[in-house]
Amino acid sequence: MLNYIWLGLVVVAVLMGGFSGQLQEVANAAFEACKTAVMAIALPLAGVMALWLGLMKLAEKSGLVAILARALRPVLRWLFPDVPTNHPAMGSIVMNTAANMLGLSNAATPLGLRAMQDLEKLNPRPGTATNAMCTFLAINTSSVQLIPATAVAILAAAGSKNPTQIIGTAFFATCCSTAAGILAVKFFERLSMFALPPADPMEAPEVVGGDDAVAGEAPRTPGVAGGILLILFAACFLWFGWTFAMGPEELAKGALVAGVNAVSYLAIPFLIAFFPLYAALCKVPVYEEFVEGAKEGFQVAIRIIPYLVAIIAAVAMFRAAGGIRLITDLLGPALSAVNFPTDLLPLALMRPLSGSGANGLFAELVQSHGPDSLVARMGATIMGSTETTFYVIAVYFGSVAVRRTRHAVPAGLIADLTGVAASVTICNLVFGR
Repeated sequence: MLNYIWLGLVVVAVLMGGFSGQLQEVANAAFEACKTAVMAIALPLAGVMALWLGLMKLAEKSGLVAILARALRPVLRWLFPDVPTNHPAMGSIVMNTAANMLGLSNAATPLGLRAMQDLEKLNPRPGTATNAMCTFLAINTSSVQLIPATAVAILAAAGSKNPTQIIGTAFFATCCSTAAGILAVKFFERLSMFALPPADPMEAPEVVGGDDAVAGEAPRTPGVAGGILLILFAACFLWFGWTFAMGPEELAKGALVAGVNAVSYLAIPFLIAFFPLYAALCKVPVYEEFVEGAKEGFQVAIRIIPYLVAIIAAVAMFRAAGGIRLITDLLGPALSAVNFPTDLLPLALMRPLSGSGANGLFAELVQSHGPDSLVARMGATIMGSTETTFYVIAVYFGSVAVRRTRHAVPAGLIADLTGVAASVTICNLVFGR
């Protein structure tokens, strides 16, 4: 399906640009998007990838990943029946999901790429997405997050009286989108049109240990003295968070906003320091293992460049040609008849295609309607319950050279559509007058 979507975006963009006299703008958008894909996304991602893959290596060696995977074993067994319960992929999936739930995008993407690499090791059909990969992408594209930090920050910056009011509506909507994505991916994998081709026996991976294997290294313990040190370390961060939240600027925003900002402010520094400290207390040679894990970062970033260029250039061309505006004009009257604000449509269309574009449209929406308006709250809820589906699919599948994405795209789009519909519905019920 991604082949047809990509071709349609490119061809329609060129034709529309020709008929509207905007061919030069379309061409310029393509070249600028190529530059953005390489210079602004892929290369900076190399350093971030190296950092988080190094930390992930420490988490594996110290047994933290195995502990997390075992804690969530019943859920993971149902979601990923084709993956041995204690395979390293399970731990990577847990770490990625946790980062997404906390809104730690800088950590979630590298951890997600690591999960895809682990799943690829179980793939007997290189180049074709497995059922487990499609399920993992459906969860990611349905935007599982507890706190939509970006949307809250934009509302707060625009002067909203209570920007965190949308946390509850966004949580409801993201639960709906996640459920829809999982149900869709489980339904589609049973259809003959998405059936997996016969596996090549020569390509079958060797799975070591099955359900009784241990994800990464056997769990270790830091000992009594190490446990006390970890408690003191955590206490320091609690103090840091309290000090930050009690600052006059944060208190002026309200207690809940201050708490959310404190978690966002401290989460990544805490993880960057906690993983090496825990591993060191478990007698892991932290520097050596960190470097070993970080080596993969640059390779993965380079590998995804062609996939990034392809999808970002196509989206930029379509947007420059006026494709988003045309769809908005065509669908606007029909959506107005079902109480869907037409001002939300550009944001809903842009969200699966471009994160930066969606942020810009949302900011414009807030400025034009006011941060506490019903439309702005709907937009914030959409931002918190949907994801940049095509970017996620391009990056994650590109990292393992998967070209046949099977049902990942329709399942992701169903999750996005459900998130948008749930956002409008719940906001009308909660905030409507």
